[in-house]
Amino acid sequence: MSPADASTRVAPIVPRFLPMGDRALLIELDSLDAVLALHAALQHGRPSGVIDLVPAARTVLVTVDPAQLSLSEARRWVDRAAEAPPADVAVERTEPVVIPVRYDGPDLVSLAAVLGLQPAELVARHQAATWRVAFSGFAPGFGYLVSADWPHDVPRLASPRTRVPAGSVGLAGEFGGIYPRSSPGGWQLIGTTETVLWDTAAAPPALLVPGGTVRFEAVP
Repeated sequence: MSPADASTRVAPIVPRFLPMGDRALLIELDSLDAVLALHAALQHGRPSGVIDLVPAARTVLVTVDPAQLSLSEARRWVDRAAEAPPADVAVERTEPVVIPVRYDGPDLVSLAAVLGLQPAELVARHQAATWRVAFSGFAPGFGYLVSADWPHDVPRLASPRTRVPAGSVGLAGEFGGIYPRSSPGGWQLIGTTETVLWDTAAAPPALLVPGGTVRFEAVP
């Protein structure tokens, strides 16, 4: 399965349940593909009493209101979702968030050379891809983006920067991302955007939420 399309059939999902108190289940899975497929299935049939579903690189956290849904009932619900064929789960399609980018990042030229591309080719491939927010983490508003259209495994910097400016557009491993605020970081930086990724006055405050799609658009 491609990470960009959770409705595609994947290998059987084998959830492993880890201790997480009396109000949550932490489900560990073998791959990001399995995480995306299970998260989509759980979203599709979410019962009353489920407070939140939080995907990560290899886990899904399910938090519940025990007055409405016991942990044993929640576990049975997860097991049923894991057994359902992922191809039968209809993933909600939404309009992508379009991020305008100036492709002026300090690592653009060197990264293109590492990948055997011209800088213009790297920019074109980055724009042509439809990215999906697999999960959030690292900093408020930071979405880890994956795409079936992006085949590259991008090496992280050998020595991370002590300060990456807010709005930096980066790549690392199979992921793309945008730094919502200034912070240290070891991702390869290929551009910058003025788009606000985290706004506490907005609902939700994060512009990029798990399951959403993103496209990048070059600007001068």
